[in-house]
Amino acid sequence: MKCTDVRERLEILAPAKFAESWDNVGLLAGRSSKDIKKVYLAVDATDEVIEDAIEAGADMLLTHHPLIFKPLKAVTEENFISRRILRMLQADMCYYAMHTNFDVMGMADAAADELRLKNRQVLDVTYEDDISREGIGRIGSLPEAMTLNACAKLVKETFRLPAVRVYGELSDRVEVVAVSPGSGKSVVGAAVDAGVQVLISGDIDHHTGIDLVAQGVSVIDAGHYGLEKLFIPYMKDYFKRNIPGIIVETAEEKSPYVVI
Repeated sequence: MKCTDVRERLEILAPAKFAESWDNVGLLAGRSSKDIKKVYLAVDATDEVIEDAIEAGADMLLTHHPLIFKPLKAVTEENFISRRILRMLQADMCYYAMHTNFDVMGMADAAADELRLKNRQVLDVTYEDDISREGIGRIGSLPEAMTLNACAKLVKETFRLPAVRVYGELSDRVEVVAVSPGSGKSVVGAAVDAGVQVLISGDIDHHTGIDLVAQGVSVIDAGHYGLEKLFIPYMKDYFKRNIPGIIVETAEEKSPYVVI
């Protein structure tokens, strides 16, 4: 299958129109005419991931986070971003990214599915037309009311995390939550306005956390990677169901940092 055909199938799942204006998604490097027989899935296009993809004989690297965010004035070995692009092009490997378009059309519901949230609504609407309202994150009810402590343990176990950070009183009873994989700072206003009891997200700093608690919203910080690693199994299953002729290999599930 040609790269352009794979691109069309990926656009069915997460059209570029759903991406935020500041984002950079789609085919970011490589030949549209390239034959794609094997795809390598990862959250980030790190040096290690790129080398693993090349060693695996992948024709396309597909990541959640785009390697290219800002315009490049030169593609040389002197910059670590352009050096990675050169490495992929030397291997004749296409590079495709699905970021906020996937957050809107896949990631949010996948996280809500894992938590078995009921009565779902979009947390932060970023796209609206005559037939749909789509956006970042989901609001919903837990399967049953529980303490904040129990909810934190549920998040930790559900997403196979070594730890989570919690802002709020652990004994509080909670039921209505918002989940937003990745960085949650952009949705804190929406969470407060919606009146949720808990925001489950990542990258919540000290001041944001205590300010949310002051406004009646507890926080369970599962880390940026902690929730967005859902991208890999989700896309592996998507290829199996919708592009079955392509071999899929995946990066190892591995946090980019360790806690000592």
